[in-house]
Amino acid sequence: MSSRKLKVVLTRRLPDAVETRMRELFDAELNLKDIPFDRAALEAAVQRADVLVPTITDEIDAGLIAGAGDQLKMIANFGAGVDHIDIDAAVGRQIIVTNTPGVLTEDTADLGMALILAVSRRIVEGAQVVADGQFEGWTPTWMCGRKLWGKRLGIVGMGRIGQALARRARAFGLQVHYHNRKPVSPRIEEELGATYWDDLDQMLARMDIVSLNCPATRETHHLLSAERLARMPSHAILINTARGELIDEAALSDVVARRMLSGVGLDVFENEPAIHPGLLGHPNVVLLPHLGSATLEARQDMGDRVILNVMTHQNGHRPPDRVIPAML
Repeated sequence: MSSRKLKVVLTRRLPDAVETRMRELFDAELNLKDIPFDRAALEAAVQRADVLVPTITDEIDAGLIAGAGDQLKMIANFGAGVDHIDIDAAVGRQIIVTNTPGVLTEDTADLGMALILAVSRRIVEGAQVVADGQFEGWTPTWMCGRKLWGKRLGIVGMGRIGQALARRARAFGLQVHYHNRKPVSPRIEEELGATYWDDLDQMLARMDIVSLNCPATRETHHLLSAERLARMPSHAILINTARGELIDEAALSDVVARRMLSGVGLDVFENEPAIHPGLLGHPNVVLLPHLGSATLEARQDMGDRVILNVMTHQNGHRPPDRVIPAML
């Protein structure tokens, strides 16, 4: 590779230490105002960047990639999910795509467990009662939620985050079940005490809690359709910390309105940042603003992973987190 510093364009503000290190290593162009790139800004960026560092809010589609300059050789995504990037189009232009897997696993699993607790024990609802000055003292039958111990948790997608959530769930006495494209290894199944279901519909009908932890792909779009939501027991709760597109939000809002589920906890949304109005204003629905990886440690680690991938590419080697279509 040439000794010339790579032109690296960041589409959003990243942690100060990450940006400083990028300035030291590359010809890094920062977004100090942290204003999201519109389409015109993205089109201009791919015309001048050797490496583009986008985030989930940037739509890197086939048209954008087709219009990129010949100098663009890498899209180093700041984040694990790459459903906003057309990987096939990038591969067709011989543009390397990388992501930042692993570094946000524990934080996202923490948030998933927090949502399970919040919805089951009505924590947000109770906190609002206190904040509104309406707490009038303990009574035996008021604000009763559901215990976790002994309940069945169905995890959809037993990758890194799904397994991390399962370990936390075991500590709370939950029975772990899961649906995946294929079973995990017998060693992991034994460690987690997990029961595999090859039929998602059958699993959904038997779970007390369902957590979505799979990637967004063509196959998983609206994985939880109206028909599948209707299969869940009325006492069940639904948690999503993966991608909003996994759920048909219009169908979910109808389910919520008809009280067909006990509760819902969402950290992601189908048309983010817009939220379906039918999900708002329900005490049994906990909605968070995409906090899954929102820890100082995770964001720093994500930035460090981006730097590692870009440096490895600059040195003429294969980046450790290269994404190829077969992985999706």
